[in-house]
Amino acid sequence: MRVKFNVVLIFTVLSLFVSATGWGKVYLDIDSPSFHKFSIAVPAFKDLRPLAQTDNLTIWFADELSRCLDITGYFQILDKKSFLEDPSQAGITAEGIKFDDWTTIGAEYLLKGGFQVNGREMTTEFRLFDALKGELLVGKRYVGKPEDKKTMVTRFANEVLFVLTGEAGNFDTHIAFIKHTGKAKEIYTIAFDGSSLFRVTSFNSLTLSPRWSADGRFLAFTSYKDGNPDLYVRDMKTGSTKKLVSSTGVNIPGSWSKNGDRLLATLTRGGNPDIYDITVENSVMQRLTRDYSIDVSPVRSPDEKNIAFVSNRNGSPQIYIMDADGGNVRLLTHQGNYNTSPAWSPKEGKIAYEGSVNGRFQIFTMDSAGGEPRQLTFDAMDHESPAWSPDGRYLAYSVSGYGRSRIEIMNADGKNIRVLYEDKEGCQGASWSPHKK
Repeated sequence: MRVKFNVVLIFTVLSLFVSATGWGKVYLDIDSPSFHKFSIAVPAFKDLRPLAQTDNLTIWFADELSRCLDITGYFQILDKKSFLEDPSQAGITAEGIKFDDWTTIGAEYLLKGGFQVNGREMTTEFRLFDALKGELLVGKRYVGKPEDKKTMVTRFANEVLFVLTGEAGNFDTHIAFIKHTGKAKEIYTIAFDGSSLFRVTSFNSLTLSPRWSADGRFLAFTSYKDGNPDLYVRDMKTGSTKKLVSSTGVNIPGSWSKNGDRLLATLTRGGNPDIYDITVENSVMQRLTRDYSIDVSPVRSPDEKNIAFVSNRNGSPQIYIMDADGGNVRLLTHQGNYNTSPAWSPKEGKIAYEGSVNGRFQIFTMDSAGGEPRQLTFDAMDHESPAWSPDGRYLAYSVSGYGRSRIEIMNADGKNIRVLYEDKEGCQGASWSPHKK
């Protein structure tokens, strides 16, 4: 359901605040090895209705916002039992807050809020304070329906991350993956916070390799619904599905171009798996590889000047990089005897992939210019199909082994691993959507 909000800035936004103080817009580098988590307090929200109700919304807003911030891996949420503030006397504006009560317990930041409901309309107010300075960093008011309250929370969680780090959070993004349903495999999506599981396809067939377009409007995938592994494109807004390629053999999508007019794919039109660049509107194809080996899993660099792909042209599957027109092929991975599923970080310089270690697949990253790989996962399970978040700060991937199967997310440094979705029948693959436009 599309939700319409009226968004109003409360008091002063960050850009005005920092220019008035003269120290410029400074963001904390969460990618720095010396980074420490933001210490933040999130007390119960204020019930702004004339007659306070007993529906636990005061606690729900604080708990849900704390949960959202916690799963990012960048916040230390202070224990409510340590709070010194008297809730009955608490305010949500700077004038009504005793900031010493919060800095005494170690809070660097304080998140306050209030809400009221008038019939079918809910209004919420969120305010982020610098507790040490006693100053407002950003405030927002959202107006919607009571059932929109979770969307209001996640939108402000994105605002908090933007104010502190210079980049919005990922709460408006979704991860597409394959869920086993009996003998079939169907595409599902799930939100970054683990909510909103949604079934995309119902073909009662094998459906594989979902790939989001750069604007999130389309999802390319392979399906056997008509007997052959054909390549399809689903319009996620209208629900319509178009068969893009139906050649004999495999037809597997790779990554889209930024403007959505072209799609990389692995096709066996020449009798051998090769990489093609397809114009989506008319299915015109440009063949990029012509080696006698197997060439698969193409992914564009953020500037679209290069393509990473997997080939066994030197014996074992390894990751290569070529120019966008298929020329100047060079080997990227030199360690390990089985490296596949490359994913190029939106931050340009990193490629994630899966590599075999002692018979199990693990997730690695390395510089796209070459160098030493960095192993991020280590347990005795298979970790496959890494996918970057649109800000390059997280990786989603599938995990399987010992009768278990799940989709996990971790920070780009391998920390803060959490289970996004778990299924006994099986789940695999991962493709991360862009931010909503």
